[in-house]
Amino acid sequence: MNADVVIVGAGPAGIFTALEMLKKGSRQKIIMVEKGQSIENRRCPKHQTNRCMNCKPYCHITTGFSGAGAFSDGKLSLSYEVGGDLPTLIGPDLAQETIQYADKIYLDFGADTHIEGLEYPEERKEIRKRAIQAGLKLVDCPIRHMGTEKAHDIYLGIERYLQDQGVEILFSHECKNLILENDVCKGVTVSDRRQDFEIHARHTVVATGRRGADWLEKLCAEHHIAHAPGTVDIGVRVEVRNEVMELVNRVLYESKLVGWPKPFKNKVRTFCQNPGGFVSQENYDNDLAVVNGHSYKEFKSDNTNVSILCSHNFSVPFNQPIAYAQKVGELTNMLANGQILVQRFGDILDGKRTWQKELDQSNIRPTLPDVVAGDITAAMPYRAMVNIINFIQAMDYVVPGFASVETLLYSPELKFYSNRVKMDTDFNTSLQGLHCLGDSSGWTRGLMMSSAMGVLMGRKLASFS
Repeated sequence: MNADVVIVGAGPAGIFTALEMLKKGSRQKIIMVEKGQSIENRRCPKHQTNRCMNCKPYCHITTGFSGAGAFSDGKLSLSYEVGGDLPTLIGPDLAQETIQYADKIYLDFGADTHIEGLEYPEERKEIRKRAIQAGLKLVDCPIRHMGTEKAHDIYLGIERYLQDQGVEILFSHECKNLILENDVCKGVTVSDRRQDFEIHARHTVVATGRRGADWLEKLCAEHHIAHAPGTVDIGVRVEVRNEVMELVNRVLYESKLVGWPKPFKNKVRTFCQNPGGFVSQENYDNDLAVVNGHSYKEFKSDNTNVSILCSHNFSVPFNQPIAYAQKVGELTNMLANGQILVQRFGDILDGKRTWQKELDQSNIRPTLPDVVAGDITAAMPYRAMVNIINFIQAMDYVVPGFASVETLLYSPELKFYSNRVKMDTDFNTSLQGLHCLGDSSGWTRGLMMSSAMGVLMGRKLASFS
């Protein structure tokens, strides 16, 4: 099989690469290889069973057209200051300009025109003042919230548009390896689970997302693709009653707060806040269960959930940050018998585990139905746990009640952004013909920055027509 461009992964980065090539009038043959299903066939049975069924051969929440992030919540961060380190590679002005361009494409496919976080200037000032007093930084970032169900419709429209324009999408196909000839990437080897075959292409774009970060890291090591260990985020998802977060939810929708708490002064941040949202479970390879959160446009819960992540950077001799985070997750899963673990904040401070009967008596009822009460501190590394506790207590000054006894902490929440692939500003790697995009490349974090990176890649590839 031959193509001009083969794109591995149908997440936002890969999708917007193909979209932009079409918008620029490129007539090159594009083949997308996606391990999961088309978006209309992505279904999580948990809505009916109220417990994770550990679907095989992959989790439908993390794998398939539109990727993991789009299927969980669908928030578009509209500031270059949020979403990874791509601006340090291409410059902040181009990053912001491309974000605005990509945002218009989302609007063309039906995204909500309302932007969160632009109203209530006086209230924003008060929240910022309290953040400063607590030793935290509030990052201004307007948010366009698609919502889980609306994101599904938007990406379905994009999927059908790509197919109507001649893009061939191979669903349920897994990329096994690269085809190399004298340090030049000539395409990929693909499996449809029955047989392997080759796709030869002038340009290969690897955009496998957070789910594929570990796979890409191994690929870089095998083929000596220039890369460096990056950051891995280890943390928890915190859940409180909506009443506690009422002001922040109304004024900011998503509070992006960053701190460097003592004594370690590692970077700790909030991520993916979901007003009226639901805590969810995602399954990765090797049956690793991790926690996430999402929110719908219409269907709301009584709780707000937000991730608190502690960034870890490793130096010599250790260079396997993804494996490190996976071990933390595996240990936590072991304590929860393969499921997600939850503990009340007050119990952590008291040095005791949480029991189910205590959850049943609390004001805060978990929105993850099959969560297991226990002790997350028995698995969480000391450094990360201390950082998280001190950050939550600082957050309590900004949002009174955030550090209450009944506040719920779910574990593990892991973000595999590691393995920073070394590239130039045109996203060329050390192998000619190979380009790496999105979260798996180590340069982006989230939907919008991945989409913007795809736009820039698409423009470059279209110029070769």
